[in-house]
Amino acid sequence: MSTFKTIGVIGKRRDTRSGDTVRALCAQLHALKRTVLVEDSTAQHYRLKGTATATLAQIGQRCDLAVVVGGDGTLLEVGRSLAAKNVPLLGINEGRLGFMVDIKPEEMRETLAAILKGDYVRERRLMLSATIRRSRKTLGPFLAINDIVIRNQAAVRMLEFETWHGKQFISLHRADGIIVSSPTGSTAYALSGGGPVLHPALEALSLVPICPHTLSDRPIVVGCEQPVRIVLAGGEGTRAMCTADGQVNEDIVPGDVVEIRRARATLTLIHPSNHNFFHILRNKLHWGRGPVQR
Repeated sequence: MSTFKTIGVIGKRRDTRSGDTVRALCAQLHALKRTVLVEDSTAQHYRLKGTATATLAQIGQRCDLAVVVGGDGTLLEVGRSLAAKNVPLLGINEGRLGFMVDIKPEEMRETLAAILKGDYVRERRLMLSATIRRSRKTLGPFLAINDIVIRNQAAVRMLEFETWHGKQFISLHRADGIIVSSPTGSTAYALSGGGPVLHPALEALSLVPICPHTLSDRPIVVGCEQPVRIVLAGGEGTRAMCTADGQVNEDIVPGDVVEIRRARATLTLIHPSNHNFFHILRNKLHWGRGPVQR
């Protein structure tokens, strides 16, 4: 039997198109005799009435499950907040691509009913934690589900930086930046940068240089038992930024050391029982399909 008795609902903000899905979700959960807590800004944005509301922190303390209605970006934001509380997430896809929010709105009623009866797959995903060391000051930690990215902010200059794995020097790079990706993030920015697809069950990180000056500077996959360190070089004109999941940003300067390691927290995702990672790759990336016949 399902242990999901108190369920939080978080919707995609700045988008009114998901309102019907959020309302239908709340109605179904109430009909199934679940206690429902709608995240404050979600309730306000969609003008929901007649249901209890809570902050995201309160959802983390009180809920057995959080249902996210939106795209992968919404789930990333919620996931970083709730991972430390070990609250599993279920995603209803109201975004575009949807690698992690894998339930279609039209399939929500049937799939949700099955999940609440205990028919589901629970999956844990590795998360990243980054700190920035600057002289005697430490910034962070910054949590990420997908990736930590060092990227250039100057339009006509490249960055120079070193990469290390534990105490072992990897290389000196000249590039527009670098993506340090978890297996979850391997199908995001890292994939568009030429990186490999990593199965979510792997405990590994991929390092993907962004537009490297040397064409032989290729992506590499390393274990996560040791931290990855990136040491930014360059002069006064160097302008760079460290970004977590494309949502949390911090300026970095020459001499800064960005250390990225496996986070203590993990992300727990709830999927339908027929969830299959390779099916998602075939469906989302159009693997194995021939040319479209007109």
